[in-house]
Amino acid sequence: MNAVVDTLSPTGLSTERVQAWRKQLDCSFAQIDDVFEACMAEAYAKLSAEGLDDYLAQARFLGKMGRGVEPVLIFLQEWPPIAGTVGEDALTAVMTTVRAINKSPNSAAIAPFLQTLSAVARRLATQSQMQHYMDICLLMLERTSSSIHGIHKTYASPSLGVFFEKAPLLLSVLSLQGVSNWVNYGIRNYGHHPEQQREFFSLTSADSRAVLQRERHGTLLMDHTRALDLYLKALWQDGDVLVPYSTTFDVQRQPMPYFDAYGMRLPDVYDERAGITGMDRYRAALAHMAAHRRWSTPIFGDNFSPAQRMAIECFEDARMDLLTLREYPGMRRIFSALHPTPKDGACNPATHSCLRHRLAMLSRALLDPPKRFESPQLADWVQRFHALLANSESNTTEIAGLALSYLGKTRMQSDQLPDTWFKDTEIDYRDDNRHLWRFHELSDDEDTFDNPDQTPSTQELQTLPPRHYPEWDYTSQTVRPDWVSLYERLHPSGNPADIDALLAKHSALSKRLKRLLDLLKPQDKVRVRFQEDGSELDLDVAIRSLIDLKSGSQPDPRINMSHTTDGRSIAVTLLLDLSQSLGDKARGSEQTVLQLSQEAVSLLAWAVQQLGDPLAIAGFHSNTRHDVRYYHLKGFGESWGDDVKARLAAMQAGYSTRMGAALRHAARTLSTQAADKKLLLVLTDGQPSDIDVKDERMLIEDAKVAVRELDNQGIFTYCINLDAAADAYVSDIFSKQYTVIDNIARLPEQLPKLFMALTR
Repeated sequence: MNAVVDTLSPTGLSTERVQAWRKQLDCSFAQIDDVFEACMAEAYAKLSAEGLDDYLAQARFLGKMGRGVEPVLIFLQEWPPIAGTVGEDALTAVMTTVRAINKSPNSAAIAPFLQTLSAVARRLATQSQMQHYMDICLLMLERTSSSIHGIHKTYASPSLGVFFEKAPLLLSVLSLQGVSNWVNYGIRNYGHHPEQQREFFSLTSADSRAVLQRERHGTLLMDHTRALDLYLKALWQDGDVLVPYSTTFDVQRQPMPYFDAYGMRLPDVYDERAGITGMDRYRAALAHMAAHRRWSTPIFGDNFSPAQRMAIECFEDARMDLLTLREYPGMRRIFSALHPTPKDGACNPATHSCLRHRLAMLSRALLDPPKRFESPQLADWVQRFHALLANSESNTTEIAGLALSYLGKTRMQSDQLPDTWFKDTEIDYRDDNRHLWRFHELSDDEDTFDNPDQTPSTQELQTLPPRHYPEWDYTSQTVRPDWVSLYERLHPSGNPADIDALLAKHSALSKRLKRLLDLLKPQDKVRVRFQEDGSELDLDVAIRSLIDLKSGSQPDPRINMSHTTDGRSIAVTLLLDLSQSLGDKARGSEQTVLQLSQEAVSLLAWAVQQLGDPLAIAGFHSNTRHDVRYYHLKGFGESWGDDVKARLAAMQAGYSTRMGAALRHAARTLSTQAADKKLLLVLTDGQPSDIDVKDERMLIEDAKVAVRELDNQGIFTYCINLDAAADAYVSDIFSKQYTVIDNIARLPEQLPKLFMALTR
């Protein structure tokens, strides 16, 4: 009797077993035969017996559902590693989603769904998270497939397949809840616009990217630009523009921080890393670039090889860090935490070029406090470097000479190998050093379309980066994040004598207002004692401190006192609508609405000056959501003088009235005032509108939401409207907090009186 020999395949599985599995699959696609055995070997190693049967059963379903060979091929190759990550039980949820897609007109989306499932599983890792992702997929399937009213026919979703393709990228920067919020926003706002929907879910529309940025974890540069601007100016006396670049969409090449003639470029978001907050990571990157701008000098790089330029850049970067630590020793904690610590011997010179690794080790040794180094050669170069910096700051040319000497004496044959060792060599707070090099001639592969010596115009350099504000969309009941770009600037100046002439014209009114103001002025003075800084010496406390000093005790330094008024603590911002309609003639007057507004604002500013209340005056107009202009006419810290009068005299009317963004921006400075009552007065002659908004209710509803936001911040908003037809919309925005002045000619008289009534 002959024994049956069970032959083994190259994968180690018996041939009979592989044939039995192939028969169980019951799928006639010839392409499967090329990969089936390798797939089953992996599945046999990772799945249980029950999981293996389920794997083959679901693969058989995919092969017979009539969608071609691609779904079953993807599933056979992708599911075993996915099951190893999230567990075999997740297969039920996955196939439920596949069946739902198959029953809809979206069968073409099955392949991208399965193709990206492995990358998605690596981001989610648990079965519950995978189930949440499946729920999001089913929501997309249900809500983005369109149908014609009255006809029982459903059309394929224009965005489902695109969403599956982008899912790994989305999950790399968002939490599952963030992805859910992003999806819900796209469905609500673009559910009935196929092209716009596709642009949103493919991350090509500005709105899509703005919502993604809002949902991102980490510290956003956009939210902290002002604080970082102040950091640069205070510590480095550098006032350059901060420009974010995307770290989400540059998948192939992640850029590094850099600076050029147009500003300092930083990542749009930083996560906390190595115990260093995103804000401190921004400070480190800015400090390093600011140090380069102060101490580095460009050198010609035509005759240097790539390896030599790499060494020079590393030595110069280390010099910048050490010079920074001389100025600001507190930065050592941040630099030390963010700088990688390469391990000696980690790079194998037999297989990799180790030059980057050696330079990173030297950079780390230079940053660390003096200690015993494992390598005598490394300790020698650390001593040489510190000796060069000991007596002076040195310069880029000297440090380049030291770098070339280091490279010449430490060069290895393996430095020419094509495979470079990158682990623990990336120092991400350092810039890319493009500023360090000059070239006599640009090579053919350089970008020659832009002249590197070209500098932007003075006007462009002086333009501050915009503030971005949300806008409420009442049709979808959602907030459009970062929808409006607001540019703030100081208003140009005119002739202050023009305002003096206006005040002289209303001298009789000024006298009447003066009598009213005297009644409103706080009369009760309250003495505030025990002040280190005050308006006068507190004799009792000063004598007591002198006695303590003479007797050898610690004297109290709080020997001054100051006075404050009792019962009136008010800060006011007057926000002026400077839209085109202010140039029209006022009803019953030969003057324009703008001229009457100038008179009224001048009288109000004079009156508030008499009372001593903090007052800021600003104007605004807009030219689409991309260009809302906010003009500072008077700051809280400025007194009523020629500078303010000159700006008021130069007021001009133009463009449209996008009120919501202006209200939100005015609240930023008003909310910082230390006052018990904060009043925002809005002077306008019409309803909110702009040329890029066709629905007239859109900006009215947004202004209404903005007023509600200010109310939640403790800011009382009041509108003085000069439009005779304002009753149709002004109450929707400001509720009962408004006054309509029908006789505009009386505005100079009414505005100061109204202010006094509101602040009495």
